Amino acid sequence: MQHVVLFEPQIPPNTGNSIRLAACTPVHLHLVEPLGFTLADAQLRRAGLDYHDLAKVSVHPSLDDCFDGLPGQRVFAFTGHGETVFSQVAYEDGDVLLFGREADGLPAEVLDHPRITDRLRLPMLPGRRSLNLSNTVAIAVYEAWRQRDYRVPSATDATVS
Repeated sequence: MQHVVLFEPQIPPNTGNSIRLAACTPVHLHLVEPLGFTLADAQLRRAGLDYHDLAKVSVHPSLDDCFDGLPGQRVFAFTGHGETVFSQVAYEDGDVLLFGREADGLPAEVLDHPRITDRLRLPMLPGRRSLNLSNTVAIAVYEAWRQRDYRVPSATDATVS
């Protein structure tokens, strides 16, 4: 199972889309506060449709609290300033895919966190600033899952929560 961490997400539909993605893939979604909305937000619920109960979602008061619950996991920070293209990584079960805020991405103190294994980027045409957050999360999740032959973890597989 992969872990997707949204650091201080701001736009409810992006998080709702990520919840739906987590319900349809072997992903545990982690949300790091402060959130730019409440979990009862109508836009969040609408984007996630009726998948909320099917997704594994945890909310953490801080990034360090989130990382404490994922000891020893590799953490890949997605940023437009990354040197490594996301598809060049050989993903493993349990890897953490970390994404920043919609408005400004991951701040320097997060990118410099000692738990960060590597900074990754998605290729884009020159002069483009960024992709939509939920699109980026979906692209990364599916690449990591594809590399593991779309294996579905069994109920007995140990996962970090």
